Amino acid sequence: MEVLKIKGGSRLNGTVKAAGAKNAMTKLLVASLLSDKKCTFFNVPDIGDVEVTVSLCQELGMKVKWDKKAGCMEVITPELKTAYVPQRFSGSNRIPILMIGALLGRTDQDIIVPTVGGCDIGRRSVDFHIDALRKLGACIEYREMKREGAYFAHAHNGLKGTIIHLPYPSVGATENTILASVTARGMTVIKNAATEPEILELILFLQKLGANIIYDVDRTICIQGTRRFYEVEHTVIPDRIEAASWGMAAIASKGRVFVEGAQHIHMITFLNKIREVGGGFDIKSNGIEFFYDGPLQGGLHLETDVHPGFMTDWQQPFVVLLTQATGSSVVHETVYENRFGYTDLLGTMGADITLFRQCLGGKQCRFNAQSFCHSVIVKGPTPLIAKDIKVPDLRAGFAYVMAALLGTGVSTISGLPFLDRGYENLTGKLQDLGADATRSEILEPCAEEKEIEVPLPQSQLVQIH
Repeated sequence: MEVLKIKGGSRLNGTVKAAGAKNAMTKLLVASLLSDKKCTFFNVPDIGDVEVTVSLCQELGMKVKWDKKAGCMEVITPELKTAYVPQRFSGSNRIPILMIGALLGRTDQDIIVPTVGGCDIGRRSVDFHIDALRKLGACIEYREMKREGAYFAHAHNGLKGTIIHLPYPSVGATENTILASVTARGMTVIKNAATEPEILELILFLQKLGANIIYDVDRTICIQGTRRFYEVEHTVIPDRIEAASWGMAAIASKGRVFVEGAQHIHMITFLNKIREVGGGFDIKSNGIEFFYDGPLQGGLHLETDVHPGFMTDWQQPFVVLLTQATGSSVVHETVYENRFGYTDLLGTMGADITLFRQCLGGKQCRFNAQSFCHSVIVKGPTPLIAKDIKVPDLRAGFAYVMAALLGTGVSTISGLPFLDRGYENLTGKLQDLGADATRSEILEPCAEEKEIEVPLPQSQLVQIH
């Protein structure tokens, strides 16, 4: 078992480069399955979710050349070997469900996709996906298979464009509908669509691929179906979640970190909240520098929301930041109903956080009058102490890394595969910024034997064919 040991008290200082966006690259790989043309990607992040998505696409027939050191990947899918996503990919991430939209226009076979996975942060129902795809003409049903269920889908008569109104601007449902609409006959109009930067990234890639897509300011996306595709070169946008994570860690540790590649336009709402709490930042031509600018002030009210609102994936490390701010602050989670589970451990580390089932916000969200604890009050500043930590999900994982950096003593963090899903070379970047962090492998002890730590070697160039 691998663990990350962090000795708290170090101020983060230096420069770190934001890797390519996880939530963009994984979707672009799926989108490339629409055609048999070569697609070349640059700024590809070397993270777990990309590894899993590559393996999944290779299973279907994709050929991949990946130079991890250069961050370059070349893919092509001349033909599909199968339309069956094996059950071993069930629970790995949220990508398998998007295969339905991508494959409906590529094959007449029955598409079989295992149940969705990802972090345990809420129900994240796929009903919006399924309803939209059915309106386009797909036949989809859920069946029990072996020990787990799977979705069976086909469009033997082809897909036909239509008007689709999403009940909620779900990112996944928007992506799935766009992918299916690219090869549908006629025009598809998606209303109340998600507009996250990663959605626009997908639209830009598909336009290069050959799709005719119109994006309007009122959350409307129009796609004219096509079957003519082209080769594509595409550079993946920097990960705005990773950029914000390093910014919050810098401010909380009273340091100064320049995040190379961080894009101002993708982080406007986040930067407003950083300024409200008293953190410092300076926009440069090639990134954003974050720094401690004096004592942090609470009294903040924050609500997560779909873009352009405050991103739900920024919420967990921001709560850790608020533990170091003077006064009480309110955080209202409106995107996922089960995203405050990580606060229990923060409480054992010394944080003063109280959970509420009510909507402590300016608006009532989907979880109002339900039993979910989806609001918190954070009081600070509070000193934190080191703990043994088991990471429950990706974004909570970085919140724990931040808490360990601030804590007195040495924290031992396990469950690192969650962090590896979204953060490239996390340990190396922490060390480069001056953190006392070491990743090692703990061998399972036998009777009357002690645990032995084995330092891991540095990552090396790997190519996948």
